[in-house]
Amino acid sequence: MPKKLSLELKWKRLAEEAKAEAAKLPYGPERDALLKKARQLETAMHVNGWISSPGLRPPVDLTRFKE
Repeated sequence: MPKKLSLELKWKRLAEEAKAEAAKLPYGPERDALLKKARQLETAMHVNGWISSPGLRPPVDLTRFKE
């Protein structure tokens, strides 16, 4: 049975595939759309990494500092 890929790894592979396809195309809307898709996937990877970071803490309740 094939090993299940992590979501982040899937996004990375999809971004790489989109970039590779875009490199084969001439400048134009189709190429731009593939590059945009790749950027969105890379951004999602970064945000996902940030959200799941062990150093990320919940927001501080500032209402306790009110007088």
